Amino acid sequence: MSATWIAIGQIGIVVLVLAATHKPLGDYIFRVMTSTRHLAVERAGYRVMRVDPDAEQKWSTYLLSLLGFSLASVLLLFGLGRLQDKLPLSIGMGPLDPAGAWNTAVSFVTNTNWQWYSGEAAAGHLFQMAGLAVQNFVSAAVGLAVLAALARGFSRSGTDGRVGNFWADLVRGTVRVLLPLAIVAALVLAAAGVIQNLNAHTEISTLAGGAQSVLGGPVASQEAIKQLGTNGGGFFNANSAHSYENPTPWTNALSVVLMLLIPFAMPRMFGRMVGDRRQGWAILAAMSTLWVAAVGLLTWAEMAGPGLAPGAAGGAMEGKEVRFGEAASALFAASTTMTSTGAVNSMHDSLTAPGGGVALLGMMLGEVSPGGVGSGLIGMVVLIVVAVFLAGLMVGRTPEYLGKKVGQHEITLVALYVLTMPAVVLIGSAIAIATPSGLAGQLQGGPHGLSEIVYAFASAGNNNGSGFGGLTSGTPFYNTLLGLAMLIGRFVPIALVLALAGRLARQKTTPEGAGTLPTHTPLFVGLLVTVTLVVVGLTFVPVLSLGPIVESLS
Repeated sequence: MSATWIAIGQIGIVVLVLAATHKPLGDYIFRVMTSTRHLAVERAGYRVMRVDPDAEQKWSTYLLSLLGFSLASVLLLFGLGRLQDKLPLSIGMGPLDPAGAWNTAVSFVTNTNWQWYSGEAAAGHLFQMAGLAVQNFVSAAVGLAVLAALARGFSRSGTDGRVGNFWADLVRGTVRVLLPLAIVAALVLAAAGVIQNLNAHTEISTLAGGAQSVLGGPVASQEAIKQLGTNGGGFFNANSAHSYENPTPWTNALSVVLMLLIPFAMPRMFGRMVGDRRQGWAILAAMSTLWVAAVGLLTWAEMAGPGLAPGAAGGAMEGKEVRFGEAASALFAASTTMTSTGAVNSMHDSLTAPGGGVALLGMMLGEVSPGGVGSGLIGMVVLIVVAVFLAGLMVGRTPEYLGKKVGQHEITLVALYVLTMPAVVLIGSAIAIATPSGLAGQLQGGPHGLSEIVYAFASAGNNNGSGFGGLTSGTPFYNTLLGLAMLIGRFVPIALVLALAGRLARQKTTPEGAGTLPTHTPLFVGLLVTVTLVVVGLTFVPVLSLGPIVESLS
């Protein structure tokens, strides 16, 4: 069988699994996020937190609850990192330095999971389990909670701006959605060869007659939520290229499915929450179009051979695991950057120039195809509002979506949301390029060196977490600056979306009329895809031209 047909077969299997799970999983998440009952374990948690899960919150109170929870999480994770050598199961790991602890705490709380350190050389087992793995669950649940609040804003009519209860949304998303799926995934991964133990370093004899120190750990449990929650932080420095995290081509395909599973089910949940399943299908079509295009382009770039990778025989295998090959590595790279996962099974710094450009563009799209848990669909809904607004301008009608008018205040919030991420990426990159501390981290100069820096800030600003691989980012300069980029890239858009949800909930729903723009048709899907690409193109084409495009042509 040719390599091309193997690549098509892998993509086909992933698509079939996602298609089979889209409806049942989307319906299940809808029932969870609209449930009026509380499980016994949830009620116990509410008593500990001293909150009333049935008390509806206005968007501002919802936001303050979210920010308070996130701040407490940052402080707790920072403390665990600084005191790691005093903790049980530290396996000899020392404390993280202040800048490194700050970066790690912010990274995992914002669902970015950017890692400046080597996991097996810096993080003990308790820090991994009680700190990083816990944040893998709750940071993903925060994204799901904000999406539910936005959906309620569209579905409610003439209220006082209440959009749900943050604590109830957080707990339900964690206990009923993420935890059960992660348990099943961890058992499957452990059965497939991913390690799960509490062993420290063990000396083993190599085939060459030498000795090597090998670290064990609770990897399968962390690997499961790492992919399901679109987190991406690896237990080992090699991340999903490490045989203990991702031992076979079969587990590699499963990892891709896990990172896409919940994000591709979100449109179904959203369509049911707003009372129009057709909207969910339209969003799914737009997301799928962009994802398939990215996978196809990146696969072509990595399998094209000497034309794109000088010196490659039949493909670009530098920086890739032989057990995966170009096609599986390209599928993984496209999926991890089109979501907010950030896990890697190959060195992105070794991707061909156009392949690296596709991975970079996937993040620059705002990770909306399908994006992270909750956050991807939020970004797509914001772009839908932009598309509706532009269409309204073209035909001279007041734009509306799901019966809600898009006026001055709504479009202002949307515009600020759209501009936040590019501002974080471009300003952060400019600061790094203009300072000696920033340039000192480059492995290479020229267009490729520019791509290394821009990729880092695109990864941080979009809460992705994947690294190009060539940039030395474990310095006080990059730890501090990238930490700020993660905070702004995560919480400013959340604040704007919740404000938008509150305004929409106060609006009365307008019935569809003859002048209402249909937002469930193939024509609108095409408009939405075009708007997504044009918004990104107008913003990032100059920096892409100076980086991957110049490198491709040189």
